[in-house]
Amino acid sequence: MSRFFAVANVLGKIILAFGFTMLVPLCLSLWTNDGARSAFDEAILVTTGAGLVLWLATRRYRREMQVRDGFLLVVLVWSVLPAFAMLPLLIYLPELSLSMAYFEAVSGLTATGGTVLTGLDALPTSINLWRGQMVWLGGMGLIVLAVAILPLLGVGGRQILKAETPGPMKENKLTPRIAETAKGLWLVYVSLTLACVIAYKLAGMHWFDAVMHGFTTLGLGGFSSHDASYGYWNSPLIEGVAIFFMLIAGINFATHFLVWRAKSLFSYYRDPEAGLFILILLTSCLGLAFYLWFVDVYTDPIAALRYASFNIVSVVTTTGYSNTDYSLWPIFVPLLMLFLSGFCTSSGSTGGGIKMIRARILYQQVFREMTTIMHPKAVSPVKLGGSVVSNKIIFAVLVFLFIYATSIVMMSLVLTLSGLDIVTAFSAAVACINNLGPGLGQIGPATTYASLTDFQTWVCSFAMLLGRLEFFTLLVIFTPAFWRK
Repeated sequence: MSRFFAVANVLGKIILAFGFTMLVPLCLSLWTNDGARSAFDEAILVTTGAGLVLWLATRRYRREMQVRDGFLLVVLVWSVLPAFAMLPLLIYLPELSLSMAYFEAVSGLTATGGTVLTGLDALPTSINLWRGQMVWLGGMGLIVLAVAILPLLGVGGRQILKAETPGPMKENKLTPRIAETAKGLWLVYVSLTLACVIAYKLAGMHWFDAVMHGFTTLGLGGFSSHDASYGYWNSPLIEGVAIFFMLIAGINFATHFLVWRAKSLFSYYRDPEAGLFILILLTSCLGLAFYLWFVDVYTDPIAALRYASFNIVSVVTTTGYSNTDYSLWPIFVPLLMLFLSGFCTSSGSTGGGIKMIRARILYQQVFREMTTIMHPKAVSPVKLGGSVVSNKIIFAVLVFLFIYATSIVMMSLVLTLSGLDIVTAFSAAVACINNLGPGLGQIGPATTYASLTDFQTWVCSFAMLLGRLEFFTLLVIFTPAFWRK
């Protein structure tokens, strides 16, 4: 049992630190007197109290964590923290059910962006800021932040980062020390967030909206402070800023870090994902804009390009903003957008899905198999960035794709069995597993997840966690081998 107490000790420290992040919206509530102060007072007291008690009760079990400890800690952090993150919402909005409040918190911390709330324009500014802050914290990964501070608490972090980092290339290190890696990634993340906030302000947003949407843009989680999302401003300039920073956030932050450290853009050229990511988005925006103009959804080609570009970039990067109800477009377009959201964002970005690097490996493996069929003795290795990809990674990617597809099918069947129509069920499964947010049908861009039952909401919450932890991290703890000594 000592290993579980050691994990609980670290979990207590993380919960305690998480409680202090609520001081930011609390200060805003005090400054604006928006009526949400007591909600944050109580939430901070409960969260920091629980974290402190857990930390102190297990302090004698502190030790360096092993691989299995790292996986268990990651799963506990991502499943337990939403229970504390939902407290301000649950206290201020007593009409929210437990399932809805937990869903909202999971959606924020996993940078999904699907919401069960309506009347966002009338919510206190501090509540909306907390929603945006959850996305921002979850976007890069609370574990990466913890890795930067855990050495100060006497706990190493390499196994944690390995368990949490998205993508198949987890062994690549940016700096010799794991804490320095995490700090470097967060430095880039914070810098880009500040740039985004300033750009939004210059484009016409008020400071609060600029901060709120700066958080959710870099986190690629489409929470907004307005029910109409970006349709509230109806501003091509603001939408242009959003498109630019969504593209930035969809690229591997390790690549941004290398560019910053080398003071050269060459790292973008060497990145095996960035070029293809931009190319697919550019082609999709132009092609679907032409299609929408051709079928007379928009008679003005400039309007077609504007609405197509914003919503396609938003969905494909798994952000979830909208400036129009794209579910009213010909069904081919939103279905294609959902498909692209499954693989376009880069590993190491704040987006969801299987990631572009896995899609490239799968694409090359298909042609490798066809070549082998025609020329059994030919040697045709799969390469990325000039380096040969080992069969171990290829097999892992194939298994990942199988679990990904199976999860979507299973979630769709469960949601359909619970009473949802097939369009809503399928799009909810895809949107939650890809950490996208809005889907189609009852959960389209003009609606919310509020119409779902408690059971359906819990299923969607689990799907968001499954997608955020990229399946293996969560599923491995359910295997008998994980619990054997």
